[in-house]
Amino acid sequence: MDYLTQFAASETGADSDILSTLGIHWELLVLQIVAFLILVWALGKFVYPWLMKQVDERQAKLEESVRAVEEAEKKAESAQEEIAALLKEARREAKDIVTTAKDEAVAMIASSEMKAKTRADKIVKDAHEQIEKDVIAARKTLRNDTIELVALATEKVVGKAVSADIDNKIITTAVKEQA
Repeated sequence: MDYLTQFAASETGADSDILSTLGIHWELLVLQIVAFLILVWALGKFVYPWLMKQVDERQAKLEESVRAVEEAEKKAESAQEEIAALLKEARREAKDIVTTAKDEAVAMIASSEMKAKTRADKIVKDAHEQIEKDVIAARKTLRNDTIELVALATEKVVGKAVSADIDNKIITTAVKEQA
């Protein structure tokens, strides 16, 4: 209780003002207000503009970064579209190449078959011609052999040789009559 009465006694003093009651000295208060105003002025003159400049620069960098990100996204999107278009074009070209290759292969096979058939036909034709020539040669040989045999047989039957011209005439007429 003694403590409370001491504060009550000091506040009731008539010669003390309210600032001194609170423990504030007005000279120090004025000095602190002046120091504060000088500090605010110095901060406003030197520090605040620099801080605002830094904040503005950072804000500009952020906005530029956002624009760069948006631009990169647009470029990536357009690149994706371009890649898709290129892939589609490449697939179409590959399909065309495969189709062309198949068509060329079919044409080459048809051409080869045609050449083979033509060659086979020529070989068959040449073989027929050769057989025909061989048959004609064989007939001539057979005819000559037959004439000689008939001449020998006639000579044996008649017993004497007739001249070669007469033999040939008789045999040729006899062979023609048989044919």
